[in-house]
Amino acid sequence: MGNLFLFIALALGTDTGGRRVAFAIKLLAQEVGIGLVVGLGMAAIGAKILKVCHKREWITEIWMQLPVVALALGSFSVAQTLHGSGYVAAFVGGLLFGSFATSEKHGLILAAEGTSETLALVTWVMSGSAVLGQSLGYFSWQVMVYALLSLTVVRMLAMFVSLTGSGESTTSKLFLGWFGPRGLASIVFAVIVLNRGVEGGGLLAMTVACTVTLSIAAHGITANPLARRLGPRMKSGAG
Repeated sequence: MGNLFLFIALALGTDTGGRRVAFAIKLLAQEVGIGLVVGLGMAAIGAKILKVCHKREWITEIWMQLPVVALALGSFSVAQTLHGSGYVAAFVGGLLFGSFATSEKHGLILAAEGTSETLALVTWVMSGSAVLGQSLGYFSWQVMVYALLSLTVVRMLAMFVSLTGSGESTTSKLFLGWFGPRGLASIVFAVIVLNRGVEGGGLLAMTVACTVTLSIAAHGITANPLARRLGPRMKSGAG
């Protein structure tokens, strides 16, 4: 996320040389710095309050699904209002919340998972519609070819190399390279680029849209068959 903001700032900067770089670094520090402070602060306070409420049973099961989601949305909104990155705030806040609410994590998060999945689906539809509406004219066979390469060679090679020395078998590395990381973050990044008005943003967004669409189809079709094949191998310890 930080790298994305840095490159956006460099792309939008009007000055040349050191002034342009200084502007990019300043924007990056502002976006990431405010996001970190807000995310960590709200997560620390929210986790402590929720732990007390959960232990004393002040929150019923019906309302249990709301506090965690509200905390994530609140962190995002506050950071954006202060001209920071709401995405950074929500991400780091979630990491800290998980470490603070260790003993109550299951009870606090399980109820919120249904709501979060619903919101994720809404995000997919709304963001996808916005991206496609602004970038459909950039579709070409070159974009489709790159999308195919991105799902195979580009991502799988990067994952395979990053897992070197992890002790994972070759089969596991290929499996992880095929299925992850993927999805919602790419759509979010594309929307950020479009909203910032970066030159060539439409082409980038169209490439992301094609890649994600192919990912949904290809990974959805292959998930269960490949998992069934890998499962017995993992149990037997075979590579």
